[in-house]
Amino acid sequence: MQWIDHLRDVDWDELSALYRIAPLGEKSPDYLRTAFGNSRYVALVYADGRLVGAGRALADRVDCAYLSDIAVHPQQQGTGLGKAIVESLVRRAHGHRKILLYANPGKEGFYLRLGFKRMNTAMAMFADEAAALATGVVAAS
Repeated sequence: MQWIDHLRDVDWDELSALYRIAPLGEKSPDYLRTAFGNSRYVALVYADGRLVGAGRALADRVDCAYLSDIAVHPQQQGTGLGKAIVESLVRRAHGHRKILLYANPGKEGFYLRLGFKRMNTAMAMFADEAAALATGVVAAS
């Protein structure tokens, strides 16, 4: 596996396809270019020249780092690649007072095993609140 921590030579269409088949929803190449481009840390993982894993973290270098968009190709799921991506981003965000993420419903156990804790006071606002409610990402108040 080849690990890349920069955005030179990224095929944004390939990254978009990874999110689609992971399956983590539809994220356009332009959307991902902006999101990854504004992130402090990125992890892109290739096997045999093909993108099989990705993740990113927004971070301010002192207080807060937020891990997002952790995606693993279905053929690589269950191999430890997702864990390795998260651990890589956490290592690079070391020194922040807090490292946050939100898990898709049903995936919380994965992140608990990696040392993350449930938050009692997390709050969120979503552009598509109906979808967040429908998928269980947020609870109705």
